Amino acid sequence: MAKKLYEDDVLVIGLGRFGGAVAVELQRLGHTVVAVELDAARAETFLGKVAKIVQVDASQPAAMGNLKARNFKLAVVGIGSSVEASVLCAMNLVDAGIPTIWAKALTPEHQRILERIGVQHVIAPEADSGRRVAHLLNGKLMDYIEFDDGFAIVKMRPPQEAIGFTLAQSAIRSKYGVTVVGVKSPGQDFTYAVPETKVSGHDTLIVSGPTSLIERLASRP
Repeated sequence: MAKKLYEDDVLVIGLGRFGGAVAVELQRLGHTVVAVELDAARAETFLGKVAKIVQVDASQPAAMGNLKARNFKLAVVGIGSSVEASVLCAMNLVDAGIPTIWAKALTPEHQRILERIGVQHVIAPEADSGRRVAHLLNGKLMDYIEFDDGFAIVKMRPPQEAIGFTLAQSAIRSKYGVTVVGVKSPGQDFTYAVPETKVSGHDTLIVSGPTSLIERLASRP
């Protein structure tokens, strides 16, 4: 039986900071990455880091045809220098029938256009990063991931009321409406939390729940 073409290949267009990081990490994870970059000097810096680099203008439909883009199952548009080039590139990928497309949006308007033309996954890394930093500024949270439905998972230091007690005794969940998913003690492996888990002042907690309720817990001493 013949091997399916490009079954594990990923097409990454644009090797700026975002697209370059995506391409290198996908290659490290075992995918075969075909990268497209118009700038020759930038493309040269990725030699040996991804499987293949093609120097063409991805906003031109003919370029996508020459790349046989229709054979890819997954593509990433990382162009960050031009909204027009990003949209034209995304349109070419949609027209090629690629089933899964991820694209970087520079502005909310850019995001709406990408979604309108059929890009399934649109991300705004600068805006997402800004919101994340805002939640970390008070020093109570060590890491923060928020989902679209107002739900978040955070890494945080334990509140004073939990230190020296088991999770059942401190009743974090019933008091604040959030769940302690796991506990990481210094020098120890991560462990999933159970009611009998005892929390020390040096532990790190992984907590999930509604964003507003997590912020309420984080505001505690």
